[in-house]
Amino acid sequence: MSNIYTLRMHLHREMFGGQWSSSTRLDGKTVLITGANTGIGKETTRDLAKRGARIIMACRDLEKAERAQKEIMEDSGNQNIVIKKLDLSDTKSIREFAELINNEERALHILINNAGIMMCPYSKTADGFEMQFGVNHLGKVSFLFIQAQIINLSSMAHGWGTIALDDINSERNYHSRRAYGQSKLANILFTRSLAKKLKDTGVTAYAVHPGIVRTELKRHMNLGLLIMWKIVRPFTKTSVQGAQTTIYCAVQPELDKESGGYYSNCRPSRCTRAARDDEMAEKLWELSCKMLGIVWD
Repeated sequence: MSNIYTLRMHLHREMFGGQWSSSTRLDGKTVLITGANTGIGKETTRDLAKRGARIIMACRDLEKAERAQKEIMEDSGNQNIVIKKLDLSDTKSIREFAELINNEERALHILINNAGIMMCPYSKTADGFEMQFGVNHLGKVSFLFIQAQIINLSSMAHGWGTIALDDINSERNYHSRRAYGQSKLANILFTRSLAKKLKDTGVTAYAVHPGIVRTELKRHMNLGLLIMWKIVRPFTKTSVQGAQTTIYCAVQPELDKESGGYYSNCRPSRCTRAARDDEMAEKLWELSCKMLGIVWD
């Protein structure tokens, strides 16, 4: 019952959350968006393209990306949209992508870590990481080489999980919902750590809950969750609505002075106590860098 009550309260906030709009332009700025070919990522790409930004669509499925690129170019009138291959479940792909960006791009102004997976059956990445933790969290940590405004897609589902430092890959005990919650909690803790480590550099980081959005992510839900989904679906957001808080964090000038926060409905929001645990955030940072072989200077 507590889960249903929490969901009802969240839906109430979703329905009556403040609306936001802005005419801010992004001419001359380059934006990198992961998972830009579908759902929230696609609508974020469409909006920022209309603002004049140069967009790099970082996607695994190039065929789907090309269809989205063509549609967004026609809709926005912006032809400065390019596609780059990226598979977040393989650090080799991420390293190749990073080398390409470093060699080809003079500057990168905004990084939107949008791509993710949700409640999939147990599997591992090419490097042996639990798939949700590997793609949703470690895939974001891998972009530490980019010094840009950083927006990490998280979720209210961060309250479903805890950080299991002694079983981070869920090898002893796997539950798809808890593993998803762990990865989303990691997103917020990582954002907090990143903001502290980048203090006074001019680089800012934000964690975003897009809302309960009608996207392809629900494809792995079990029967019980699918029944609940059918009940709440009339109160959920479209992909366009779900993209709004990401866009807000990308273009709102006042946020240049803020970093490390958690946002929902285009405004600061309150995350769980576990998501504000700076000691755990530092432990997670150290473990993540060790898993990826990253040395932070």
